[in-house]
Amino acid sequence: MLDRTSAWQGEYILEADDITKAFPGVVALAGVQLRIRPGTVHALMGENGAGKSTLMKIIAGIQKPDAGEIRLRGQPVELDSPLDALEQGIAMIHQELALMNPMTVAENVWIRREPRNRLGLIDHARMNQMTRDLFARLNIQLDPAATVSELTVAEKQMVEIAKAVSYNSDVLIMDEPTSALTEREVEHLFAIIRDLKARGIGIVYITHKMNELFEIADEFTVFRDGKYVGTHASSDVTRDDIIRMMVGREITEMFPKIDCEIGETVLELRNLTLPGVFHDVSFTLRRGEILGLAGLVGSKRSNVAEAIFGVKPAASGEILIDGKPVRIASPAAAMGHGIAFLTEDRKETGCFLILDCLENIQSALITRSHVKAGMVQERQVRRLAEEMAAKLRIKTPSLHETVENLSGGNQQKLLIARWLLTKPRILILDEPTRGIDVGAKAEIHRLITGLAAEGVAVLMISSELPEILGMSDRIVVMHEGHVSGELARAEADQMRIMDLAAR
Repeated sequence: MLDRTSAWQGEYILEADDITKAFPGVVALAGVQLRIRPGTVHALMGENGAGKSTLMKIIAGIQKPDAGEIRLRGQPVELDSPLDALEQGIAMIHQELALMNPMTVAENVWIRREPRNRLGLIDHARMNQMTRDLFARLNIQLDPAATVSELTVAEKQMVEIAKAVSYNSDVLIMDEPTSALTEREVEHLFAIIRDLKARGIGIVYITHKMNELFEIADEFTVFRDGKYVGTHASSDVTRDDIIRMMVGREITEMFPKIDCEIGETVLELRNLTLPGVFHDVSFTLRRGEILGLAGLVGSKRSNVAEAIFGVKPAASGEILIDGKPVRIASPAAAMGHGIAFLTEDRKETGCFLILDCLENIQSALITRSHVKAGMVQERQVRRLAEEMAAKLRIKTPSLHETVENLSGGNQQKLLIARWLLTKPRILILDEPTRGIDVGAKAEIHRLITGLAAEGVAVLMISSELPEILGMSDRIVVMHEGHVSGELARAEADQMRIMDLAAR
């Protein structure tokens, strides 16, 4: 680590006081504060739209505050850019991954810092070795020469973590670092974090997962609606205390599962195969049923969902809808059969970030039922969009706000609104509550079970076992591209799912 702190003996490595930030139509931060001690993990908690990511962007030099002061090692600092923040010892791992897909892993880690040979050219052999040395220290098993586009979301997350660590920063900000990681990968990340703590690094850790807070965080601060609520030692509070601070109300049912009437089979897969990805995948999905699809990262759950929706069709096997074989070669064909698909990666394959909220919601809604004489019925579409946005509590100044300005959780709710308005018969949800705060999770779970009660057949992929167990009528488990088992709701528990997932 760079010797930036040798002459500094203060209590806090980073202090942010009375930080205020407003955007058109909304106050994102209203005089908030945050204090980070060296060698500790400080969790920053709050619902989506509470202002957590905005403050982190200010600390990381991405945005400028309207008012307030930031002190680093006791001295006031002006952070004019992300590069400025990095040079002063602050690194950030963003919730939305920002790697360059066409480049290699090593090129992403050392961009702008590439080692040069005597001719001034990039020394790729040395850069790859530097990456291997860094990965060995972090126990990351990735090829430095691999192209980032070939990596899974979880592997990309580990590259982001390694890149941030490579700057030898005194303050490391992690925004939802485990959102795409399995339990095993989370344990690996926590081992890295404990090593960084031992080296005196102060870590700001944004998460919506309560169990992570109690396992890894020393202290936590809660924001609500852009305001500072309080700071406490993690050992001094319970999970319910934190939820009350975050949402200002009790969350009595995280998984409000209704016992719905389950009808006939709507969707059936028979030996669905995509060579090199998954093989002989077979299961059924019935009307009014929530079928959980579980498995570790690498089990190819998302690939099966993409095949059903026609994103990457299977090479062999059958898809049957209402007992009749169908050919789904494109998303348009899938939508024609009443299928909707919420993808895992909202940034890459979900939201149109440069368009506004209304355009995003209506992109899947404008069908023949909303077009007359070749003209879109704008008033009807807007009314439906506004009703769904209100129902999901999407926090935005207006539906004309650009989507990239929304928090990650509100972007996720926007995507759910888009698909719910298509009134699907079959709804595929890939990590539906990824990056969603605890209050919104309960709301989305209630929506999902309500849709099942209306007869929608729901296929739900989730890496969170409590979500799978709490919401599913039946659970199909995958391992390395094949179905390793199936469990009824009454017989399922975490041990049985993990046993099947690891086979």
